Amino acid sequence: MSVALRKAADTESFPLEAGGVVAARRHGRGAQTNRSGRYEPVSYEPTDDGWESLAELEALSTEVQEVPARRIITRNESPDIGFDRSINPYRGCEHGCIYCFARPTHAFLGLSPGLDFETKLFAKTNAAEALKRELAEPDYSVRTIAIGTNTDPYQPIERRYRIMRRILEVLDATNHPVGIVTKSALILRDLDILSSMAERGLVRVALSVTSLDRRLARAMEPRASTPDKRIETLEKLVQAGIPTSVMVAPVIPGLTDMEMERILERASIVGVKQAGYILLRLPLEIGELFTEWLKENCPDRANRVLSLMRSTRGGKLYDAKWGERMVGDGPYAWMIGRRFEMAAERLGFNQDEYVPLRKDLFTPPVLPGQQLRLL
Repeated sequence: MSVALRKAADTESFPLEAGGVVAARRHGRGAQTNRSGRYEPVSYEPTDDGWESLAELEALSTEVQEVPARRIITRNESPDIGFDRSINPYRGCEHGCIYCFARPTHAFLGLSPGLDFETKLFAKTNAAEALKRELAEPDYSVRTIAIGTNTDPYQPIERRYRIMRRILEVLDATNHPVGIVTKSALILRDLDILSSMAERGLVRVALSVTSLDRRLARAMEPRASTPDKRIETLEKLVQAGIPTSVMVAPVIPGLTDMEMERILERASIVGVKQAGYILLRLPLEIGELFTEWLKENCPDRANRVLSLMRSTRGGKLYDAKWGERMVGDGPYAWMIGRRFEMAAERLGFNQDEYVPLRKDLFTPPVLPGQQLRLL
């Protein structure tokens, strides 16, 4: 056996993996470790067996499993978000953002929210067909579908699978409203569909920008588009007539919050008129994963960042309280909110009256063998 796997108690944390050898294995990845999810009775830790066998391990590769979806529209009743339904074409995300609040969902699959989340992905290859079936149901009621609120629909594997493209084709053909959130320039591939839908008032797009510092962004969001590329993407979306907003998200106290005004200024220069922000969220396993990443990549600022985070969450790393989980609480969170409001007002963001996406144009799809509707 080239690698010994040592069983550890579920409640114990992994030490960071051994030295530069294992660090090289996870080059281009966000998480430092791959501890088991919260539902697993034991966790495993890679340990050299004395023969320097860790050096024999290959670099982590991205594995994609194709899975059929029985239903593709997910419903929610959360009172502090502006949509009640969403679509996630993929589970897991190759972008590898260390702060991603979707990471804990991998625990439901018996996988790690750490490195597994960004290397063991699931593609819902029949998503477009499942969507068409659901939109054709007699009792279907039209509301805006949000895409990209969990994992990014334009993550790198979308270039090969094109699931998001096929979903957009269904929404375009049925005149169904959609809101998209991404941090990938790959969205420009679908500019033809998005422009057409925008002309009918059927689409909005938001791009999230966390930092303008290329080195920090590469460490924090290793396989996402660079900050400059995201600003360029915002500009091209605006030029194409697509309602576009910038999300300063997540805002990380003591690490990226000082960039908020600069991000808004860059977005304003390229013509973006809508903006928002979300304070860093660290539910479940993300707290430990982010702490590990912070101590490895920003050791001089780690304690201050964690202290400020606790000051915005009632002394904890995270509080899931409705109405506060997105913006936090306390003096520092209040200051971030006021800074955003002042910068947004100065730069002319959020001045236009909100116009909801149109629902009246929706035309249900007709499935093979299905009778056309009279009304």
